[in-house]
Amino acid sequence: MVDFSGVVDDEFLDKLELEKGTRKVVNHEERGRVLQAMDGCSYKAAAGGSLSNSLVALARLAGTPIGGPALNVAMVGSVGSDPLGGFYRAKLHRANVHFLSEPIKDGTTGTVIVLTTPDAHRTMLAYQGTSSAVNYDPSLASIVSKTNILVVEGYLFELPDTIKTIIKACEEARRCGALVAVTASDVSCIERHYDDFWEILGNLADIVFANSDEARALCHFASKESPISATRYLSHFVPLVSVTDGPRGSYIGVKGEAVYIPPSPCVPVDTCGAGDAYASGILYGILRGLSDLRGMGTLASRIAATVVGQQGTRLRVQDAVDLAESFTFHYDSSTVRSDVSSDHISSF
Repeated sequence: MVDFSGVVDDEFLDKLELEKGTRKVVNHEERGRVLQAMDGCSYKAAAGGSLSNSLVALARLAGTPIGGPALNVAMVGSVGSDPLGGFYRAKLHRANVHFLSEPIKDGTTGTVIVLTTPDAHRTMLAYQGTSSAVNYDPSLASIVSKTNILVVEGYLFELPDTIKTIIKACEEARRCGALVAVTASDVSCIERHYDDFWEILGNLADIVFANSDEARALCHFASKESPISATRYLSHFVPLVSVTDGPRGSYIGVKGEAVYIPPSPCVPVDTCGAGDAYASGILYGILRGLSDLRGMGTLASRIAATVVGQQGTRLRVQDAVDLAESFTFHYDSSTVRSDVSSDHISSF
C-alpha cells in the first residue's frame, strides 16, 4: 500500500464526515474525494504498510558491517503496473528491501491515507486495490524455501483467498527449517478472523507480535486483564511472544514466563509505526543470534522510541547505524548464555 500521510485538524475530518481515530476501508471514489480535499495540504507519500516499515528498519539495521554480515531482506506482495506500483517498488529498492513480486498487469496499487490530528490521533482510510490478492505461485514457493524468517502481516487475514496462500507459505517455511512470525495487526481483524489466526498461531507460528489490546483479543481476555497475563498465556502456544504496551513498556514471553522491558525515554512526536519498529528489533536480535531476552527487548524498545520521537514511520539510516553499533558493542562484550528463568533462551 502506498501511504499518503498528512496533518489535518478536526474541522477537516468533520467536513468529510470521518470519525477520528478509526480505520476504514474505502472505495475508489471515496479515496479520490479525500485526496482532492487534501490538495493544498502538506502531505508525504511513502511505500507503506506495517510489514514494510519493519522490513525497512531491519534492512537498515542489518545493512552496516558494524552489526555483522549484511542480511538479505525481501518482501512479497501485490502492486499494480500503475505509477504508484512503480513508486512502491523503487522506494523499497532504495531502502535495500528487495520487492520480489512482479506487478499485476492493469492492476491498481492500494493506498492508505493517514490523517493525523494535532493531538496525535490517526484516522486511516484504506483502499485495497490489487493488494487484496496474494497468490501462492512457484516464485513465492522458491523464495520461501530460502528464507530464515517468514513474516506474515496480520492484515492479510482480512482476505479469504489470501489465507490459503498464508497457510501454504507457512507450511513450506516450516518444512524448510525457517521460523514463522505473525503480526497481530488489528483488534477488529482478530475478532473477525479469530479461527484463522489461531490456525496459524497454534500450528505454524514461532513468533507473534502484538500490542496489549491485540494480545488480549487473541486470548479472549477482558480489557481488565494485564498484558503480562496475555503474554504468558500466548507463550504456551507460540514459542516467542512480543507484546507492546505503549509508554508503559513491553513484554517478551517464552514457555509460560514473561520478561518486562521498560520503555525507552523519548518525547513522542508521532506514534505511527512504533510497533513495526519494535518488531524489527526483535527480528534483528534473533537473526544476530542473541539469546538475551531483556537485551533483545531493550534494543527493540530503543528502536521504537527513536521512531516515536520523529515524524514518519521509517527508522532513519543514521539512527539505524547508531543503534546497530551500540547493540554490537554491548553484546560482543557479553558471553552470558542461560535459560528462560534468567531472561535468556538457550535455543529457539
